[in-house]
Parts: sequence; C-alpha cells; structure tokens
Amino acid sequence: MGRFSSIDLRERIVGYAQAGHSARAAARLFGVSAATAVRYAATARADGDVAPRPQGRPSGKFGKLAPHIDVLLATVRATPDMTPHELAATLKAARGVEAHHSSVDRALARAGWSYKKRLDRRRA
Repeated sequence: MGRFSSIDLRERIVGYAQAGHSARAAARLFGVSAATAVRYAATARADGDVAPRPQGRPSGKFGKLAPHIDVLLATVRATPDMTPHELAATLKAARGVEAHHSSVDRALARAGWSYKKRLDRRRA
C-alpha cells in the first residue's frame, strides 16, 4: 500500500491547477506523476477536498456489512437454502448496498451461520 502525499503538497498542486495552469504542468513543477496531479485536481473539483481517502479494509468484525447483518441473518433464517449470490441480490434490493457474494458468505460465517444442513451425514 502506497503512502499518501502531504496535504500541503496536494493543496499546492490543486492551487496551481486552479490558477489556470494544467495539472500536467503542476506535476512537472512539484515532481509528482501526471496521473497523480490530474487525480488531485479532479478530486478537488468533485469534492472540494484534497485530503487522502482511507486506505485498507473497513474495520470491524463484519466490515461494510456490519450495519446490514441483521437483514442478512433474518433473510437466511426465513429461507435457509438461499445462495450467497441470491443474498447479495436481496441485500441490494432491500438496502441498496452492493456486496460481493463472497463478502456476504464471510459475514455470515463470522456471525456463526453455516450452510451445512445435516451434520449426521458422513463424508463421501
């Protein structure tokens, strides 16, 4: 994971670009890549903020699905044979949250839910 540039450098790059110069000229002047300067200028135009975004995974046991684990568990309890793909689609329809099916599966596993239906069956 890369390190972020200082806020001061970001503000100087964006200020230079907003003063009428191109972002690529700002990149040459401040010694950063052209893509970085263009990205900083675009972020400043869109958000008005040049602060770096959080890096890494969301914290917590369930990650970004933590606020929605109750919906997932209620859905699985009501229909225990739903696949993770169907659960991800249900979550998107119910709460508007897009999650990969493997993230849904991991969140349910951390909540103690298992897809094994019968523990008394022997392995093949």
